[in-house]
Amino acid sequence: MTDTKPILILGGTGKTGRRLAERLTAHGMPVRIGSRSGTPRFDWEVPATWAPALQGAGAIYISYYPDLAVPGAAEAVGAFCRLAVANGVTRLVLLSGRGETEAQRAEDMLKASGADWTILRCAWFSQNFSEGFLIESLAEGEVALPVGNVGEPFVDAGDIADAAFAVLTEPGHLGQLYELTGPRLLSFADAVAEIAKAAGRDIRFVRISHEEFAAAVAAHELPPEFPWLLSELFTQVLDGRNESLADGIQRVLGRQPRDFSAYANETAASGIWSN
Repeated sequence: MTDTKPILILGGTGKTGRRLAERLTAHGMPVRIGSRSGTPRFDWEVPATWAPALQGAGAIYISYYPDLAVPGAAEAVGAFCRLAVANGVTRLVLLSGRGETEAQRAEDMLKASGADWTILRCAWFSQNFSEGFLIESLAEGEVALPVGNVGEPFVDAGDIADAAFAVLTEPGHLGQLYELTGPRLLSFADAVAEIAKAAGRDIRFVRISHEEFAAAVAAHELPPEFPWLLSELFTQVLDGRNESLADGIQRVLGRQPRDFSAYANETAASGIWSN
């Protein structure tokens, strides 16, 4: 990869893509944001937008919207990877998810494309509590989710962006799969308790049934794939299969991952969880 060719960041306005773009730009590296508002425009649902967006790129960071768990995501990623390789862009980095069947299928598609690949397989983002659908619940003082006392090693989006920056700009990461997690397991109740403490507020966690959750999600005007996706993630992925720590952050960055409490304290100081 030469520094003169831009790195295309698919999902460049999202949680990890935006942070990766900031890091690359800060180091003087050219970036192209792949999004529906980008130039040229990129839209996963409009394959005709793919080739113009990847033309002339030196490498690509692939983040699928809304999530690799969505049916058809693996096929779309596979088709995109084959198109990129056919157009001479072989350095591809995939943001993947732990314990997601469709995500692992997308990983296989990437490997089969002929690309020089690296996979970042991530735990739940800490930032889902501050840059996602849980902000409103936290501000209102009650988080109701259909999940029990299952430990999740929440990972900081900043650590993911640091890892993505490293694998895109340093040698030695081709053909590597890195599982990125935080340094400890927390249940969602634990996470909410840490946020409440950091925010100096009384915020309750309530376990509800999947039916109650589905009804609550349906009450919000979300795109049609989101209610299904949220149900899938809480039903399938949070069944204990990911109740373990991995060493991807240490392997890529040579340091410990950021702890959830550091995220909670810093984010609470911004006032985003104030009611």
